[in-house]
Amino acid sequence: MEFFCYHRDRSGSLALREELLEEHLSYMDGYGAEMIARGPTMDGDREVATGSVHILDLPDAAAARTFAFGEPGYQAGVYRDVMLRRWRNTLGRTMWDFPGGPTDGSRYLVLGLGAGQAADLAPSGQDELIAYGPLLSDDGATWLGTAALVRAPDPATARAVLTPERYAEIEVHNWQFGGRE
Repeated sequence: MEFFCYHRDRSGSLALREELLEEHLSYMDGYGAEMIARGPTMDGDREVATGSVHILDLPDAAAARTFAFGEPGYQAGVYRDVMLRRWRNTLGRTMWDFPGGPTDGSRYLVLGLGAGQAADLAPSGQDELIAYGPLLSDDGATWLGTAALVRAPDPATARAVLTPERYAEIEVHNWQFGGRE
């Protein structure tokens, strides 16, 4: 089962985040084989982390909750909230398989939050998609939105991977490839 996990930093937690960086990276190393994608969301200048995205293939929902809530930053209070949803890897690859590589161009997390009829299940413009798939209910039966990691020249172009009228809200966050350098 694939899961999308987005830890959003709480205001004023940057020093604590930086203090826990090695613990965070070591924790993630333990999930290396399960990772589909990972990396921080960044502020407007792409200088300061604002959150942490992880997409993983895990045995079940209990394992996903263990991953999300056992993370050292979560345990220490770095994050204000956690979005944990079932997800489906529409592209069938990891971020490391993305032909554009880890540094070429600007990268974004695009979250389309919706309800009702599923939208954007077959992505277009796959050359610029790093990871893409529907956000699903815990049982995997109900579509709740779409999460995409995208290479794009600007936030508006990144947002355009989703059909705006099909979502209650679309968020676009600066994002970069994560992991040890």
